[in-house]
Amino acid sequence: MLFNLRHQCLCALATLLLVACGGESLVDNRQNPDPVVVDVPLAFIKRHVLLDEDQQALQLDLFRPEQFIPGAALYIKARASTSATEINITDRAFAVEGQAEAPLYDVKDLSVSYDGNRLLFAMRAPELEDVDDDEQPSWNLWEYTRDTDQLRRIISDDRIAEGGQDVSPTYLADGRILFSSTRQQANQAILLDEGKPQYQSLEESMGGPAFVLHVMNADGTDIQQISFNQSHDLDPVLLSDGRILFSRWDRAGSDKGMHLYSMQSDGSQLAFMYGRHSHTQAPRPQRVHFVKGQLMPDGNLLAQLLPANGPLLHSEFVAIDPLQFTELELPSFAAGSNAQTNPLFANLSVDGSISPGGRFAGAYPLWDGSQRMLVAWSQCRVYDPTQAADDPERKILPCSEELLATADIEEAPLLFGLWIFDAAQNTQRVVSVAQEGQAYTEVVALQARPYPADPQTGLSDTELAAEQMASVHIRSVYDFGGEDLSGAGIENLRDPMQYSANQRPARFLRVVKAVSIPDDDTLDFDPIAFGRSRAQSLREIIGYVPVEPDGSVKFAVPANVPLAFSVLDANGRRISARHENWLHLRAGEQMQCNGCHTPQSTVAHGRPEAEAMSINAGAVTTGQAFLNTNPALFADAGETMAEVATRINGLSYPKPDIEFSDIWSDPALRTPDTAFAYRYADLQGAIPISQNCALQWQVNCRIVTNYPQHIQPIFDQTRQLLAADNSVVEERTCSSCHSMFAADDSLKVPDAQLDLRNVPSNEDADMLMSYRELLFIDNEQVLEDGAIQDRLVPALDANGNQVFETDEDGELILDGAGEPIPVFENVTVNASMSANGALSSGRFFTVFADGGVHAHWLTAAELKLLAEWLDIGAQYYNNPFDAPLN
Repeated sequence: MLFNLRHQCLCALATLLLVACGGESLVDNRQNPDPVVVDVPLAFIKRHVLLDEDQQALQLDLFRPEQFIPGAALYIKARASTSATEINITDRAFAVEGQAEAPLYDVKDLSVSYDGNRLLFAMRAPELEDVDDDEQPSWNLWEYTRDTDQLRRIISDDRIAEGGQDVSPTYLADGRILFSSTRQQANQAILLDEGKPQYQSLEESMGGPAFVLHVMNADGTDIQQISFNQSHDLDPVLLSDGRILFSRWDRAGSDKGMHLYSMQSDGSQLAFMYGRHSHTQAPRPQRVHFVKGQLMPDGNLLAQLLPANGPLLHSEFVAIDPLQFTELELPSFAAGSNAQTNPLFANLSVDGSISPGGRFAGAYPLWDGSQRMLVAWSQCRVYDPTQAADDPERKILPCSEELLATADIEEAPLLFGLWIFDAAQNTQRVVSVAQEGQAYTEVVALQARPYPADPQTGLSDTELAAEQMASVHIRSVYDFGGEDLSGAGIENLRDPMQYSANQRPARFLRVVKAVSIPDDDTLDFDPIAFGRSRAQSLREIIGYVPVEPDGSVKFAVPANVPLAFSVLDANGRRISARHENWLHLRAGEQMQCNGCHTPQSTVAHGRPEAEAMSINAGAVTTGQAFLNTNPALFADAGETMAEVATRINGLSYPKPDIEFSDIWSDPALRTPDTAFAYRYADLQGAIPISQNCALQWQVNCRIVTNYPQHIQPIFDQTRQLLAADNSVVEERTCSSCHSMFAADDSLKVPDAQLDLRNVPSNEDADMLMSYRELLFIDNEQVLEDGAIQDRLVPALDANGNQVFETDEDGELILDGAGEPIPVFENVTVNASMSANGALSSGRFFTVFADGGVHAHWLTAAELKLLAEWLDIGAQYYNNPFDAPLN
């Protein structure tokens, strides 16, 4: 029976309330095929329609893949027909002898093998009574083989199977299984190298462990982590060329949402694909995210648009062209088509309001050239508004524009059935009739489809691979989406006779790594570690590399860790926006990108085939191609300066110190620029790196700055005031002048209203006084009547008139003399530093610059340490294991 979408009619459902129960075999189906029936087996999830304590539909938390909603089961039908029997294939996994029904469990994430014979899915065993959350069963991966009716858990060993939450499985072309998991095996191994215990890192909102991508053999052995995001990587699907397309939760710094990324099946060639600036789409009132992608026969991606929190049983589906577009309205290399099309109904709503087009809980394209889809759909239904809410005979009506316009119209319970939707004919035919209290959700066809290309690799440097390193080549940090932001033009800036090193904006690159955050069971550290702002979480610095005159830079980085890069000026202060997404490279990978971008930019970036051409064409000819440069640095045509320097002098490895030497100026034409270095060895106090790493950088070296250990000593360091003959006139510390006590212990107002003492803050005893004073707005203080107190000034209104105290009726309150009582207010003092970075902390750094009141009081090494600490977020601790316990 066909159901025409132009005439949505509830009576069409009423004629299909009975389902035949013939005895079908899933292995050998000998029924005569119906000419209008799709003669392929299908699998689907059917679950109880569960309600919360307020009798509302359960909400799906998109950012909690471990969410357990019991009451689901996996079924299979031999044919897409109402007459085909629904056979439960998962109850057997949890059947209890003597019980008629299996206890409630959960199933999700269906994926079909390319020959159509096998089915992968995630399943979680029933809840255990009187057991803590951390001892409950985890999500496991299972496989069902249709021709043998065999059900098996992929990882057979119980201990290994329960070693992580495993979801989102899919088959690689070579038979291995790709999935998302909290196992984080490579990350845990690197934690050991960093001198920390092994643990599963929390995602960046700290709501639970991060799910990242892994691969394993078909028998569950040789599990390998291949992605290294700090938040979730989910829903992998293979493109026809063998690449993985997946949903990544970008949350570095703040929640940017779930976007589409791609990479090879070994984790190399990570690239942004689609959606970073397409989360708000008219007329949708909510931000939506791109999840649960499926490849369609035409090469597009069928993806769900979901809010972060929304009804469990409602998704909006869109067909996305991720190859030609990077955003909803931004083509990558071709124009003239739409980035997103609606393969189902246009009148859907996913914000929790009544959806005129009904609700979809699942969709799967048929691979038969028909453009048809299997869908789990509930028609839009409302209660008759003319009847009382407590009327037991209250009617349910199909939605209409008139009914939906009725005030306080009430949606009727959802009633999901399985359908075949035919976009060409604008019809749909029922496959499984909706049942009260039950809902069909995910659905797939056990149907053969083309194999993708075999897995490829982006790994090519065997020497770097042996060192567990990779390399990055940025053609120019001045390249922003094909626009030259150098201010002078790259060709001019790279000429030493036109611009000296001091005149170039970009001088160094800082490589930053995220710190894995443990859960409370591993380490319940005090949140004071995050400091002034939690946005940047905790950060470590890998090291520094030089930027060449044309803005190019080529350098080695550790493999398999989440990385971000910052462009620095000559003082080692960040001049670029913070990277708000994490990169990773696999051992031996060689990555190249054209340039940089800002978080606000919608221009394609991080996806080579979609970007504008590089503005740095490199050397025009082979030979001494860069004008007025050192002839020893001869170029091959097309090479950037960084490529030339690497070929002749070797690849730059990160260094803990910032070091500059002028290799480009031709000594025959001009004196080379003066070399300089900011070295940790020049610090008087503790340094934020091990002595071994300070002497010789290695792949596991980290710069870890903790405020009490590394920043406070700068203010407590004894400094000498010298006379003209270099005799010592006075010895002082920053914290002695910037203190509320004079040399004779009498009270005084701290110099510049800034108290830098190494004592607990009176505002927050868990922080040092100096940290609070430097990074938080404070009240101006005065010394009156032998006590330090906040300075008060008369409060003025918007017109500059004195404000007086009034009662609740707005009448003036008078003192004993009958005079109005003036209102006084505090005078605020702005913070000297900002967690936004060194360049946002000018109030602090200007006093140490030439002409400043404290010019040259701090050394270059100290100023560099302060700058890097501020640039990565001004955390109080950057190693959670150094922080006090909660």
